Amino acid sequence: MPRLITITLDRRQVSCTARLLDEVAPRTCAAVWDALPVTAPAFHGKYARNEVYGLVTDCAAAEPGPENTTITPIPRDVCWFSFSGDDLGNPAYGFEAEGEHRAAGRIVDLAIFYGRNNLLINGDQGYVPGNVFAEITDGYEQMVAACQDVWMGGARGETLTFARADGS
Repeated sequence: MPRLITITLDRRQVSCTARLLDEVAPRTCAAVWDALPVTAPAFHGKYARNEVYGLVTDCAAAEPGPENTTITPIPRDVCWFSFSGDDLGNPAYGFEAEGEHRAAGRIVDLAIFYGRNNLLINGDQGYVPGNVFAEITDGYEQMVAACQDVWMGGARGETLTFARADGS
């Protein structure tokens, strides 16, 4: 039986369901599953293109390492990225104060991709491969509209929640 998660843009009250890809990313799926539920401030990607993500600074899950990686995520992909606090040293990454991110030993970026032509390249670091660990299966069209609203209407005050679909 596939494991399912819900992904919610909380202020916009829009959710979708994603199926964990245990068959191709077992370590990443286990790390995400063990960490759930997680809520983080939401941001819209500016380098990758059609991406909404949350930066989790207190993720206790084990580091999965590279697994089922891509630099060209497709619509419906859900990805895991790991960064050190120093990796995200530029305030453009969404932290209000430099000390806020530098103090974090690890920052986990959980991202959903909702459109085509994404390229994971970062002006500070070059290519940034992500682990594709889930695929959005239900609620995709509503999430696309909500993600476009994050892009055009702004992310301030929005949070992104990842939770087990069964509520456990």
